[in-house]
Amino acid sequence: MEKLNVAVIFGGHSSEYSVSLESAGAVISNLDTEKYHAVPVGITKEGDWFYFKGDPAAIRENTWHNKSDCTPAALSPNRSEHCLMLFEEDGVKKLPVDVVFPVLHGKNGEDGTVQGAAELAGIPLAGCGVLASALCMDKDRAHRLAAAAGIRVPRAVVIKSGAAYADDYDRADAFAAEIGYPLYVKPVKAGSSFGVTKVTAHDQLHNAIVLAFQYDDQVILEENIDGFEVGCAVLGNDQLITGEVDEIELSGGFFDFTEKYTLKTSAIHVPARIDAHKSDEVKQAAQLIYQTLGCSGFARVDLFLTPGGEIVFNEVNTIPGFTEHSRYPGMMKAAGHTFGWIIDQIIRLAVKAP
Repeated sequence: MEKLNVAVIFGGHSSEYSVSLESAGAVISNLDTEKYHAVPVGITKEGDWFYFKGDPAAIRENTWHNKSDCTPAALSPNRSEHCLMLFEEDGVKKLPVDVVFPVLHGKNGEDGTVQGAAELAGIPLAGCGVLASALCMDKDRAHRLAAAAGIRVPRAVVIKSGAAYADDYDRADAFAAEIGYPLYVKPVKAGSSFGVTKVTAHDQLHNAIVLAFQYDDQVILEENIDGFEVGCAVLGNDQLITGEVDEIELSGGFFDFTEKYTLKTSAIHVPARIDAHKSDEVKQAAQLIYQTLGCSGFARVDLFLTPGGEIVFNEVNTIPGFTEHSRYPGMMKAAGHTFGWIIDQIIRLAVKAP
């Protein structure tokens, strides 16, 4: 069988640039070399695209962007070409691409922008498409659709930046007074908990809003949900596979960027310390949310489980952390699936192989 050229896109103009490098390095290292040929495409923090032909280890080390290993590149938008255009000194060369596999996190990568480039070019896309990616990145609209499907979501209010929305700060104050503290202030569209603050008193509220506005022009205030967070890895298009449900155990605070990537004071339990019946309920809720938001390929659905056993939707990560030690592969591993198998299935789903 002829190998498929898989364009693994990494980096990006996003606050989650460094996380993407770790994930992409793992994906490239675990590609089945008998089936696939990796075509690494790096995007710098400034947003410039390059075809990278060096040692994959340099991606994780963030030394990939250098003159000897990089060639300026771009996906051809021509649907008849299915290629990466390489802008070399002696002219433009074309490298065939069979699948685009974005391994990008956060804005300008997980929000439908890069997915749109692949769909415009007519190249099979690994993972969620434009609409699902955009919806899942938008916490407000994702919650509204999940609620319409019968899933409980946190009470929330969205405020906007700019002089035209000066009264929104008053709306934020009124909402906080109504639901009480603690509450969460988050950018509507951001990932890895960047710009998120757990606000425990009114005198912290406005600073938290200012911080969140550094990451997006819309900010959401959400009620605190008593209980703990659980996650569910979902894989598939029509027929869905789930990993084992995991559980985040916190010693205090919330699962912020530091805790997500260092686990300094928290722990992740796979499987979650819940009974089989409740685990099945979480999986069913995750699949419903996945389908409601139009997800395909793969995604991680994060939820809360209250002391009374109620399931509350938190968010969907359409390109979750993807190293050998990340939550998504960990949940799938607990269900008996290897990291290499997961990557193979995601690519096969993109090309719709049997």
